Amino acid sequence: MRIGTEGAFRPFNFTKPDGTLDGFEIDLYKVLCKSMQVKCEIVVQPFTGMIPALQAGKFDAIMSGMSATDKRRQVIDFSLPYSNSGQTFATMKDSPLAKLPDTGLRFSLTKYEACAVKELEKIKPALQDKVIGVQTASIAATFLNKYLQGVVKVREYKTTEEHDLDLAAGRVDLVIASVTYLNGAREKPGNANMVLAGTQFIGGLLGRGSAIGLRKSDPELKKMFDDAIVKAKQDGTLKTLGMKWFGQDITPQ
Repeated sequence: MRIGTEGAFRPFNFTKPDGTLDGFEIDLYKVLCKSMQVKCEIVVQPFTGMIPALQAGKFDAIMSGMSATDKRRQVIDFSLPYSNSGQTFATMKDSPLAKLPDTGLRFSLTKYEACAVKELEKIKPALQDKVIGVQTASIAATFLNKYLQGVVKVREYKTTEEHDLDLAAGRVDLVIASVTYLNGAREKPGNANMVLAGTQFIGGLLGRGSAIGLRKSDPELKKMFDDAIVKAKQDGTLKTLGMKWFGQDITPQ
């Protein structure tokens, strides 16, 4: 089985200096494939072309921090989610935006969208005309388009690592990505002054968490992955890997 990943979304998946892959999903795919008794190999693919490459048969599954959103479900199928951490903003600690209110609070766009929208209204004056970096084709980009269109100036990047570099260089005012990714990014050289800012958002158009993307024509493969994910959840593997890579348990509840 061939599995597609970006290799540039630390700590979910990333490429080490020697060219090998590492990260939460790299550890997890090995566990899942062993559980399914299937021999697997990883294929590196830019995130923006991930779904077309799956559909074209370049690989059989996607494990690349991809959220199972309703929009994506129109095109492909998904396994059960294996992580769920939400999305939030990051900026530099000397920026006025570092003082956005309610940092760390979590709002569900599924259960409490009205409250989440009210929270966004609270910070819109501070965000007005600010430049925000986001990865192309990500759920964060979809979030900005729906909730902050006309408020912020959006600058898209092929990878999250690229928008981190522009944040540090002062070319964007803030970035938006998953909480777990940003916590990992803060530990990288050059990002010591990066801080999380503002509310965290989950659910709704952000999806049900990260899951394995599959072709709709492969229901048997979906069941295999679902069963393996359930096993990894029940035996504590997801929690163990979450603590290893994120310092917290991000097992979907």
